[in-house]
Amino acid sequence: MPVINRIAGYSAEMKAWRRHLHQIPELVLDLPKTAAFVAERLREFGVDEIHEGIATSGIVAVINGQATGPTIGLRADMDALPITEDSGVDHTSLHDGQMHACGHDGHTTMLLGAAKYLAETRNFKGRVALIFQPAEEAVGGAEIMVNEGIMDRFQITEVYALHNAPGVPVGHFLTRPGPMMAAVDEFHINITGLGGHGAMPHETRDPVVAACGIAQAIQTIVSRNHNVFRDLVVSVTQIHTGSADNIVPETAYINGTVRTFETEVQDMVIARMKAIVEGHAISYGVSAELDYDTWYPATVNDEERVVFAADVAREIAGDAQVDADAERQMGAEDFSYMLQARPGAYLFLGQGDSAGLHQPQYDFNDEIAPIGASFFARLVERAQPLG
Repeated sequence: MPVINRIAGYSAEMKAWRRHLHQIPELVLDLPKTAAFVAERLREFGVDEIHEGIATSGIVAVINGQATGPTIGLRADMDALPITEDSGVDHTSLHDGQMHACGHDGHTTMLLGAAKYLAETRNFKGRVALIFQPAEEAVGGAEIMVNEGIMDRFQITEVYALHNAPGVPVGHFLTRPGPMMAAVDEFHINITGLGGHGAMPHETRDPVVAACGIAQAIQTIVSRNHNVFRDLVVSVTQIHTGSADNIVPETAYINGTVRTFETEVQDMVIARMKAIVEGHAISYGVSAELDYDTWYPATVNDEERVVFAADVAREIAGDAQVDADAERQMGAEDFSYMLQARPGAYLFLGQGDSAGLHQPQYDFNDEIAPIGASFFARLVERAQPLG
């Protein structure tokens, strides 16, 4: 793999960083050990500025080039997931019930590798802002960092991010112009009826059958209310009710997720879900309350930046290893907030055969860290060249 030679020389060091981070996974916004490790490495590299405590534990570090110019932003997420690890690796999580099951330890390592190289060489003009972000998996740390003003504060003009991709060949880059990942919403439906004896259901208002009816009707939103040529996923993922075989319960709960790319489709889903819940509540003689929460918006790549980023990826990986018109995905990513604030691009980097993301058997492939670091470094050098 034609990575930058100097970065290839960091491979063992990067592996050690990544495996240390893998052992200390932390959740949401509270990442004291992770952030301290990142800041310590950045100080060792001699970056020009380190700004800590953004979005609680986020960091923005600045490296100045050799001439005046714009500032390019590079982002890595740092948080882990509330999963008990079952990977069997020697560097397994030391924090019970927490693990890096999405490769954010690897993303952080790739950006640290690029930071070390860029701080040494400074073969670019302007500045690079290294964005180490908490809470991608939960409360939208990217939105918090944007709302705290990082784009204006550091005069960032464009922004880029990488995510590892299990099942995609090692070193293969995937991206596309326009929508890359979906918007994500969640819904909660609380049903209240009248409980009673299972032998006398006529004396109850059964929330169980109401929940079943609502869950089935929700599936018709995709099959009967939606144009099949416009992507939409509606999934009921939880139904909780009841405590014994001879008791009709008082309450039931339904939860699920909705994935869309278009606001018009999202609005249709919300309207239909409200009508379904209200109508079924009347039909079954229960009360039902819908709580519909919109979360991360769609991740939309800037067309010009995708062309440029794909070009850089080809330089690192070769033409055959870059797909710049990949299929968009129904997963979600809070980097979408940064792309709303500034033009940029989001890319996937293949890590070969491995357990899937968010699985307890997952582990990041250290082989791809120098590839990702080289991509970030060349992106800066080509976006803001000297001379």
